[in-house]
Amino acid sequence: MHFTGPEGDIALFDGLHLSIAPGETVAILGASGSGKSTLLGLLAGLDLPSQGKVYLDGEELTALDEDARAKRRAQKLGFVFQAFHLLPTLTAQENVMLPMELTGVVDAGARAAAALAEVGLGQRLRHYPQQLSGGEQQRVAIARAFVTRPKLMLADEPTGNLDHHTGHKVADLLFRLNAEHGTTLVMVTHDRELAARCGRVLRLQDGRLEAA
Repeated sequence: MHFTGPEGDIALFDGLHLSIAPGETVAILGASGSGKSTLLGLLAGLDLPSQGKVYLDGEELTALDEDARAKRRAQKLGFVFQAFHLLPTLTAQENVMLPMELTGVVDAGARAAAALAEVGLGQRLRHYPQQLSGGEQQRVAIARAFVTRPKLMLADEPTGNLDHHTGHKVADLLFRLNAEHGTTLVMVTHDRELAARCGRVLRLQDGRLEAA
């Protein structure tokens, strides 16, 4: 993948190839600026490569227009970010309802409540993000990501804003839901202990992915 910057053309990836099996857990390590988050964006169809193709569940994302890619994300992808990305004016339940409302799910409220109960927040449905701890906010974000039962879960530094104890509990939850729902998990992290819990650990360096 190439970018044009002030100093000319920049090649971020060099002949990068990645194949991930259904249900697999993959951690991606790498220095800041190595392209880890950009790689997740490519896997999600948020970014398009200057060369090459991206497939999701057997379908070529790079052959779809922006609206079609957005529809596939709503149907098949879940996201967990370091910064939680909860809407402050919505309750926990309303935040979890969002991805379902985008796809017209009729019983979004009930399913959101069930998802929050599954992550241990059944008593926090009407709480706003500012009324929740960091760990609770990340659990809301995980409930929102899993509520549509996605085939692929992308996690970008999911414990990066949490203390070690809280981060460990959130990681336990992420892997438990991954196992229970058979969701493929691709995680970007600087935490080697967290990465070691994945079935495969890769390092992104000099535009290439190598076994870590």
